[in-house]
Amino acid sequence: MKNLNASDIFLGVIALLLVGISFYQTWIGLEQIFGGSAIIISFVLSCLLLVLSWKIREAKIESKPVKAFVGLYIVIAFVCFTANFNAIYTRFMTTRIYDNELHALQKSMNDLESKVTAKFNYKYSPEIAQEVQVKQKQLFQQIQDPGNLGLGTQAKGLIQDINAKLGVKIDELTVKDKDYLDLAKRMSSQIDDMMLNLSPQEEELKKEIAALTLQYNKKISEAFKLKKEERKEIAQGLIESGVTDYNKIATKSETVLGSEKFKPELFVSETADVGTMGFAFNDAIKNFGIYTIMVLFGCLLLDFLTPILVWLFTENNGNGGSNNNQPNKNEGKTLTDR
Repeated sequence: MKNLNASDIFLGVIALLLVGISFYQTWIGLEQIFGGSAIIISFVLSCLLLVLSWKIREAKIESKPVKAFVGLYIVIAFVCFTANFNAIYTRFMTTRIYDNELHALQKSMNDLESKVTAKFNYKYSPEIAQEVQVKQKQLFQQIQDPGNLGLGTQAKGLIQDINAKLGVKIDELTVKDKDYLDLAKRMSSQIDDMMLNLSPQEEELKKEIAALTLQYNKKISEAFKLKKEERKEIAQGLIESGVTDYNKIATKSETVLGSEKFKPELFVSETADVGTMGFAFNDAIKNFGIYTIMVLFGCLLLDFLTPILVWLFTENNGNGGSNNNQPNKNEGKTLTDR
């Protein structure tokens, strides 16, 4: 066997470094399946990768076939790659996954309230109701405008327009604890009360869905004020409670309004599966982008760079393993008859 040189030592260090990182990430990625045994499985797989890299080096030096070694390496490296991708993608993307789900939940809450309100009976003609709803939405946004919070000049102008449309005067409410979202909700609710002709069940539903929407708007807004790690800790619990409450009120809305009038879409969350291989790959496909490419490229380097470098930097002696440079002891001798 060819003696080790500086190039071989360098390759050895690189191989140990890459396989060492792969060992840890494979361990983390396989824990969901094998539990405490994941560390042993990861260690065995990593050792096999190192041994196969050495065998590829020897085969290259001696000009022997390497297909069997390379094929086995690819199979084992693919297992490690799958576990690595799950561990690394989950680590770097969990916060983004939770954030997207919280945004989606918040939007669904607000949309549900709007859709349910649109199904109620109005005291006014559809034309007037539609015009007031447009002004109502503008007022809702204007009250929360950072440049003119509360019932400023623009908001009061909208209130006057609404009063003219309804033929009655709505009260100008005051803000509590500088919570302008709450003020906007209460002003909007007051306008609804003047416009709508509700049964007791519908009135109860309206108040319940408004309170629930306000509650989760505040909870989710407060969550986004936290640091990423803090938000990650509470996100799953907030999502689970939000999904449960959303689906309950959505089902109740269908019962009160009637399925022929309102058919809600229940909210389905998959964030409970964060950390599983299936979720990691599905989410990566759905949200394919630069970060997914970076994680994918990094995992490929961890598991497949070592044999590539070994093949590129290892020289063979070009003689199929035999040493043709050794002189033949009998060379130059002739047999003579005595």
